[in-house]
Amino acid sequence: MAKNFLPHRIIFYIGIIAVWQIISMVGVWPDNIFPSPFEVAEDLAYGVADGSLFYGIVTSMWRLLIGLTIAITGGVVLGIFMARIEVVNQTVGSLVLGLQSIPSVAWVPLAILWFGLTDGGIIFVTAIGAIFAVTINTYTGVKNIDPHFIEAARNMGAKGTQLITAVLLPAAFPYMISGFKQGWAFAWRGVIGAEILFSFLGLGFLLNAGRSLSDVSQVIAIMLVIMGIGLLVDSVVFKKLETKVMSRWGLS
Repeated sequence: MAKNFLPHRIIFYIGIIAVWQIISMVGVWPDNIFPSPFEVAEDLAYGVADGSLFYGIVTSMWRLLIGLTIAITGGVVLGIFMARIEVVNQTVGSLVLGLQSIPSVAWVPLAILWFGLTDGGIIFVTAIGAIFAVTINTYTGVKNIDPHFIEAARNMGAKGTQLITAVLLPAAFPYMISGFKQGWAFAWRGVIGAEILFSFLGLGFLLNAGRSLSDVSQVIAIMLVIMGIGLLVDSVVFKKLETKVMSRWGLS
């Protein structure tokens, strides 16, 4: 189905670029305020040629991977504890709900005080921004498991770690996928936001550098790269994973 809509999507984006080019040619705004697509493409080409764009992407992505791995691991463990132990849910669960409302960028001052202007601070902001979405979705998934499945597994001898790995995690996985997807989105925003404020390499640093130089073309170019990576990860990783999970669990 997605392939059938691919030409429509291509035409849609070509139309946006065409309108963008027409507006820039009309000259309603000067080039230093509203650059043309060609000028933005030139900035991207310069970034590729001098290696700064590639280095920025690699730096941001490895920070993201570390932070997201921490968030997924911690979120899954915490979500299971909340779902299985009511005392934990009533205490830690309420704290998780409150902390989820804090934007990732609000953790930056604390990260700077704790870690200084280091990779550790950016990874902290990335992980803390994503962990609560993973936690809540894991909790929801485990709580929605039919109690009869758990009881049947126990009757067959499953307990402890085996019960978690063989019953709870597989049964809750469709919900967990949604948590991973939300966690990825929050983590991606968090790492870029932290890099802007830390001014310490990565795509966020390049974005802030463009702002400091009043180079609107660079700012828009980096924003397009950030958006492109987001779309690519969503379509290549999460959409395919969701399709497989839904098909495997008979939900599609």
